[in-house]
Order: sequence, then structure tokens, then C-alpha cells
Amino acid sequence: MRELVDRAMKGDRDAFTELALEINADLFAISRRILRDIDLAEDAVQQCLLQIWRQLPTLRDPDRFEAWSYRLLVNACYRQARREPRAAANLRVLPEPRSVGDHADEMADRDELERAFRRLSPEHRAVIVLHHYRGMPQTEVATVLGIPVGTVHSRLHYAYRDMRATLEADARPGRSATA
Repeated sequence: MRELVDRAMKGDRDAFTELALEINADLFAISRRILRDIDLAEDAVQQCLLQIWRQLPTLRDPDRFEAWSYRLLVNACYRQARREPRAAANLRVLPEPRSVGDHADEMADRDELERAFRRLSPEHRAVIVLHHYRGMPQTEVATVLGIPVGTVHSRLHYAYRDMRATLEADARPGRSATA
């Protein structure tokens, strides 16, 4: 990837196209997990790729391209979230399960987690996605987001706390699970 970055930094459009194709799926997966909406995620990735193209000549260390591009992506996700503060439905028609058994409980648990995750701010979702989904250590998350490590730790703490509170509130008797 380093060679592509070097060539793209010098204005090679073919190299940038190849680079964009190489990182697009990863950028989309991260933005979708942060934004929880396919259309918003696609828009964030497009904004990010445009910024990468425009700002690539100013990148000081081509070896930091990945972290730099993640920072641009997360910032694009934040902008999208502020622009579209809606809670997107993302409904899918699922086939009728053949066997209800344990799968129904797993689906219910996954739905509860999804509802709790959606209620988090984009900043909290970003640290969880980068730390847990991408497997980045907190120091790398801090570098990508341009924030202190203590802030990453704090955001993770508050995100877990808020998710736990949401799950506990949804589990209270008399509470409808369709919130």
C-alpha cells in the first residue's frame, strides 16, 4: 500500500483509484458501524475519499496513511451524524426461521444491543468500533481520533455505562422491548 500512497501523493490518479478501491470496503464497514445507516455511511465514505484525494499531498508520513484516513473517516461520520440526527430504521425482511430454539434468544439479545448502541453518541460509537471492531489499542484509537488516551478511556467507560443502563431499563418489567 505504501507504494500506492507515494504515487497518489504525487498526483497519480490511477494509483489513487487503486488505493481507494483497496480501502473502500474497510472504510464503509467502519462508517456503517458508527452511523448505523447504510446511506449515511456511503455518504461519509465518499466525503472521506474526496478529502483524502484533496489532502493527500499534505500527508507528512505515508506510513501513517491508514490512521490518517480513519481520522478523516470518523470526522466525516461525525459531520453526517450532525447533519442527519435521525434514528434510521434499517429494516430488513428476514426469512421465517425454521427452528425457533436458541436462535430467537440470540436475535433478541442482538436487537437489544443494537438499540442500546444506537442510543450512543457518534463519538462513543466511534471509540467502541475502533477499539472492539478494528481491534485497535486505546493508544492507537487516540491517535486516529486526535484525542488524548484518557479521553478514549473515558468515552469507552461512559459508552459501556450508557449501554448497560439502556439494557437494564429495557429489561424492567412492564417495559416494551420495541422502543
